[in-house]
Amino acid sequence: MGQLLGFVGVGRMGGPMAGRLLDAGHSLVMFDTNPAALEPLVARGARSVASAEEVASSAEVVFMSLPTPPIVQAVSLGSQGIVRGSKIKTLIDLSTTGPSVAGVVGKAATELGISWVDSPVSGGVGGATKGTLAVMVSCRQETFDEIDPILKTFGKTFHVGEKPGLAQIAKLANNLLAAAAMVVSSEAMAMGVKAGLDAKVLIDIINAGSGRNSATQDKFPRCVLTGTFDFGFATGLSYKDVRLCVDEAEALGVPMVVGAAVRQMLAVTNAKYGANSDFTSIARVLEEWAGVEIRSTT
Repeated sequence: MGQLLGFVGVGRMGGPMAGRLLDAGHSLVMFDTNPAALEPLVARGARSVASAEEVASSAEVVFMSLPTPPIVQAVSLGSQGIVRGSKIKTLIDLSTTGPSVAGVVGKAATELGISWVDSPVSGGVGGATKGTLAVMVSCRQETFDEIDPILKTFGKTFHVGEKPGLAQIAKLANNLLAAAAMVVSSEAMAMGVKAGLDAKVLIDIINAGSGRNSATQDKFPRCVLTGTFDFGFATGLSYKDVRLCVDEAEALGVPMVVGAAVRQMLAVTNAKYGANSDFTSIARVLEEWAGVEIRSTT
């Protein structure tokens, strides 16, 4: 039996996840600052309201999927923020904020009697659409038991513990590895193409060998060899995630020599192509530096 759920932030990732909830038979009340993002869901029967606070005054369980830590904090705790809603009992954050903001928002929510769920996701827009995301969750066990059936709508759930921010650490680790794979694969592919190898042949060799990774198996065949650079994850967001990861590692006393280099490559890509470019544009930086195009000729 479906229930009325709240959703704040129905953009590139939030929109498909909200759609999955509708597919599962739930009703939605939602808010987003971009009216165009709301339209497809309104057409399917979801209800749009005027503020995040109004969402939380309509539904007991509220999701948020927002792009940056400052926005998450403002939308949660601001003057018309989610925690000010009169009906909310559980707040589930699907955003990638890093553990610091998760701790701040989680503490404020808990003090107001709202169960806080830190639940970043991984798997991109495709995973959000298909319901195949990795859903990392840190919250009290009893809260997890209550919401797990709903979270499974998005993909496979992993309860990593009760401490606020633990799920964020897991997400940052994952996103660092995804970005690192993109960076080093771009370097290897640019070298191979410059030497005279066909890009498609080289990708096939790597994917049949020990060098295969998420970039060579998915992003290069689909977005680089085709020249489309449209994986669906913004450079600015990847740069933000890697910065958060390296900063958190340093705060914990864990050196990140390679992570720091990945951060610098994303800084270059972000400066050259802009925060809204696709993060597969990392390969475009290597193409320019090497004077080649990493494209399939077959």
